[in-house]
Amino acid sequence: MTTDRLGELSAAKVAVWLDDLSRVRLSSGGLDQLRREKHMVGVTTNPTIFAKALSDADTYDWQLRDLAVRGVDVEEAVRMLTTYDVRWACDVMRPAYDASGGVDGRVSIEVDPRLAHEAERTVAEAKALWWLVDRPNLFIKIPATEDGLPAITATLAEGISVNVTLIFGLDRYSQVMEAFLAGLEQARANGHDLSKITSVASFFVSRVDTEVDKRLEKIGSDEAKALRGKAAVANARLAYERYSEVFAGDRWRALADAGAHPQRPLWASTSTKNPDYRDVIYVEELIAPGTVNTMPEAVIHAYAEHGETRPDTVTDAYDDARQVFERLAAVGVDMADVIETLEREGVEKFEASWQELLDGVRKSLVAAAQGTGHPGGAAQAGGTA
Repeated sequence: MTTDRLGELSAAKVAVWLDDLSRVRLSSGGLDQLRREKHMVGVTTNPTIFAKALSDADTYDWQLRDLAVRGVDVEEAVRMLTTYDVRWACDVMRPAYDASGGVDGRVSIEVDPRLAHEAERTVAEAKALWWLVDRPNLFIKIPATEDGLPAITATLAEGISVNVTLIFGLDRYSQVMEAFLAGLEQARANGHDLSKITSVASFFVSRVDTEVDKRLEKIGSDEAKALRGKAAVANARLAYERYSEVFAGDRWRALADAGAHPQRPLWASTSTKNPDYRDVIYVEELIAPGTVNTMPEAVIHAYAEHGETRPDTVTDAYDDARQVFERLAAVGVDMADVIETLEREGVEKFEASWQELLDGVRKSLVAAAQGTGHPGGAAQAGGTA
């Protein structure tokens, strides 16, 4: 008998999501196949994913030609192209949405990352994307920058479901949960049905190890090298501890009594960047009830093949995680600086991908207007969240 490892992961109350989307995946039926066969119940996207999707296929040509004929500017063209794909994906994932009572079956689309430090414009863009996609199982992704926090609250207050992205540190995660609670309280005051609003907090994993490992290698001592590959899991486990504390409190219970769903932790950036590490380490070591793990397709297939599901690999490991942090400090790793660096670089990377996307669509619109077809689309962009 074959082992249904992804089914075991789902039974451990970890929602399996896909960190990728493209029109080829939609038109081929590949997305629906993952939903039906791999227990996949959600989709995340980001500017890097869309930049790559538009670079790899000619399936956008007909829409690009129509947009060129209409004479729309490049930013509006990007909105039309990406929201078309996300709307289609929302329809594909609707069975998972219905089966979970609106908790899963979600598809995320990110606001323009260039607005990461402009709260009012972020909210306006979030509302525009919500209107354009017009599906109840949409998530609007907003980065957890300092200026993003009030935008998260204001967007939730409008009754719009939010995926908070680019969370790297514990203190910022606590601020994100505060923004979520405040947003739901305002939504309730505004007359919204809290049972229709959901949220996830995307806590990035592998990038933490990449940055910390680089610093450990530079330190070079045996004690430092022994800590390679340990920071990311420890960081995420301590984030789950904070989640457990917040969502056991009186403030949350009052919202839950009004029908609210908790803001689930979502483990993002779960592909290993170091080939020496087990390819499913950021899945196996972060199994805890009520979490989401969004994976590139390669990681989904790897887990289906050889992942090991244990009931809970997080809640009994808090003390070990704290010891990792103490040892990192002892060898000279400044985790506060690591987190600040990762947040800044995270926004910069998505801004760069957004610019690649704009540049590629601009070239495609010119080619479409001239009747020369698909010119290669957006510039190549590597990696996902």
